[in-house]
Amino acid sequence: MSQTDFDVIVIGGGPGGYVAALRAAQLKLSVAVVEAQHLGGICLNWGCIPTKALLRASEINHLLHDLPAYGFKADGVSFDFKKIVARSRAVSKQLSAGVAHLLKKAKVPVFDGHGKLDGTLPNGRRKVLVSKDGAAPTTLTAQHVILATGARARVLPGLEPDGQFIWSYKEALVPETMPKSLVVIGSGAIGTEFASFYRNMGADVTLVEVAERILPVEDVEISQLARKAFEKQGIRVLTSAKIGTLQKTATGVSIPVTVNGKADTLVAERVISAVGIVGNVEKIGLEGTKIQVDRTHVVTDALCRTGEPGVYAIGDLAGAPWLAHKASHEAVMCVEAIAGRKVHPIDPTKIPGCTYCRPQIASVGYTEAKALEAGYKVRVGRFPLIANGKALAMGEPDGLIKTVFDAQTGELLGAHMIGAEVTEMIQGYVIARTGELTEAELAETIFPHPTISESMHEAVLAAYDGALHF
Repeated sequence: MSQTDFDVIVIGGGPGGYVAALRAAQLKLSVAVVEAQHLGGICLNWGCIPTKALLRASEINHLLHDLPAYGFKADGVSFDFKKIVARSRAVSKQLSAGVAHLLKKAKVPVFDGHGKLDGTLPNGRRKVLVSKDGAAPTTLTAQHVILATGARARVLPGLEPDGQFIWSYKEALVPETMPKSLVVIGSGAIGTEFASFYRNMGADVTLVEVAERILPVEDVEISQLARKAFEKQGIRVLTSAKIGTLQKTATGVSIPVTVNGKADTLVAERVISAVGIVGNVEKIGLEGTKIQVDRTHVVTDALCRTGEPGVYAIGDLAGAPWLAHKASHEAVMCVEAIAGRKVHPIDPTKIPGCTYCRPQIASVGYTEAKALEAGYKVRVGRFPLIANGKALAMGEPDGLIKTVFDAQTGELLGAHMIGAEVTEMIQGYVIARTGELTEAELAETIFPHPTISESMHEAVLAAYDGALHF
């Protein structure tokens, strides 16, 4: 008979759930995962990973059409869109299989089905029902249950995905043909990445944002530079936009918009709705518990504990920031707390954010505006990539590295970057934030030459009037 009683049950097998299970197994806790669809969750199957595979293809397409700048010539450059999409799906499938292998190697049983809390036994152990395709449910029990059910795309009235003209991120990842024109509504990470992908593949793209600027969570200067770069690439950007009722036509969509009092109508073959996400709080047994839900997300304390004893929530289900690496870190922290280890709550200002549009965007910590709002006196350093030798050699001179320091203590408060490979470089500043390093310590750090990361050093020096190359 298969085991049904565990120390920990994890409902959801995404980057929060499967990592929680693996860490629990390492700590010698008996653990099981309940997953209704695909191991790896949205991230591996419909988010982080497949979008990066598509974006890589679009970067290659961009370079192939920019060959003369590097001294090359090629005629008749073309692409097979179905193969590009198929490669993206294959990468996701490989990684999902890799997660299954890791769980099997760790001897973590995976229950295929929908997990739901189902009350508490007299001995205090939690019950979880696992159901699949109408069959009789399986009852599992555990001392601790971690909810890691993630989130899904927010759907606005009139923008419900129809699988044809109106797409969520899922439909945008697996189109049968390459559209000639798109309207992307929402300019967060998801919206800007799809705008970049389809523009680099040759589509006419309009990016629409209701806020006064695109990428509204980023530093204002980075947001402004991103808009300038997008428009240079041919992406039409509309901000402070009021969107009217979408109309479907025989060949696509028609969307009335008003920007600064001026009415316009956008016409395109497809529209991508990227207006945020909502937590998957339905049908997981929250009714009748002490678990609180705020705007579709489960409320937790700093150690991921809900209001219901023995029940925890991690990842996108537990709210912003909606990042896979945040979910994984919460998973480890939560399990180690369950195991009785000393843990440190996550400081949101030490969580990096990355957007893989062209040019890439990465940040950590306070923006300049948020630091001032929090009462800090700041020193700010800026270094443009056009002054960096490696960026020029790569043909990627557009970008900026910006640092924000506490003027009184010298502590690095935040860093904001736009340009080539900044999503790989941001970790240097993340380590500095985590270690509470000061400008003096960063200034004394030796950066290798020639690298784009040298710009990080110069941006530190610039905050104290010491930049050497600009």
